[in-house]
Amino acid sequence: MRRLAAALTAALALGVGLTACGESDPVSGTAAGETREITHAMGTTKVPAEPKRVVVLDTDKIDTALSLGVTPVGAATAGEAKSWPTYFGADKLAGIKEVGVLTEPDLEAINALKPDLILGSKFRQEKFYDELSAIAPTVFTEKVGITWKENFLLDGKALGKEQQAKDLLAAYEKRAKDFGAKLGDASSRKVSIVRFIPGNIRVYGPDSFSGIVVGDTGLGRPERQLLEGKEDKRFDLVSPERVNEVDGDVVFVTAYGEKAAAEQAKVTAGSLWQGLSAVKAGKAHVVSDEVWMTGIGVGAANKIVDDLEKYLAA
Repeated sequence: MRRLAAALTAALALGVGLTACGESDPVSGTAAGETREITHAMGTTKVPAEPKRVVVLDTDKIDTALSLGVTPVGAATAGEAKSWPTYFGADKLAGIKEVGVLTEPDLEAINALKPDLILGSKFRQEKFYDELSAIAPTVFTEKVGITWKENFLLDGKALGKEQQAKDLLAAYEKRAKDFGAKLGDASSRKVSIVRFIPGNIRVYGPDSFSGIVVGDTGLGRPERQLLEGKEDKRFDLVSPERVNEVDGDVVFVTAYGEKAAAEQAKVTAGSLWQGLSAVKAGKAHVVSDEVWMTGIGVGAANKIVDDLEKYLAA
């Protein structure tokens, strides 16, 4: 309760500060207290027209903010990965403060940053929504992964960068489609996506983030990874004894954290893995987990296309 009271006090002080500001901001030309209404997974929220201090609570939100030229003041980290998307470069991440992990945001750390906008996910942080809203205007997307494009556009709108977000998404989709068209026989080439997480091996289906990106190029998927008849077409589990099920014309492999990387090394050194046709043909490639799995934004999507161009271009 003390945390919440402190957060409410800070939010009230912020509100008073806004009304006490001058008529307009001489730098941006917008009224200091100007707001826009955003409809999102938890309702409707008034957000600043041009938010300056943004806290993001999921990996896709970091990708989105940085892709749109906004450096968050704070960000949550993904548990095992313990980092933010390094594919943007260390200089872009340097000023960001850590505010807990995705499933357990640090409310005191967030409050201390005095944000004017918080971006999060109902799927991950629903139980914290009221406390977060007491700190600053909070916008939540509904799901993770499968709706990444809709999430990108909603977060872009909340950041005051709606048109830029639409343009970036359209440019990515055109690039993916053009790459597939250049291959000529894209749909006949079956791309397998495999991820090692601690204690599990996953194959990724058409509704996963990386599965959607591969689908946008028109490339095919192994039948096992279409997840036909399954309600959840994001991913499925495969045991080490059934690793032969992950084969394809080309296999992309990632590991989530150090423990998973050790398990990956053990399995991929084994005879079952070494017997895969893609491995024998030299077409099994280790790629970045933060790009293929946790990035979940237009920046990461373009990096996946980079990998496809690198390994599949004729």
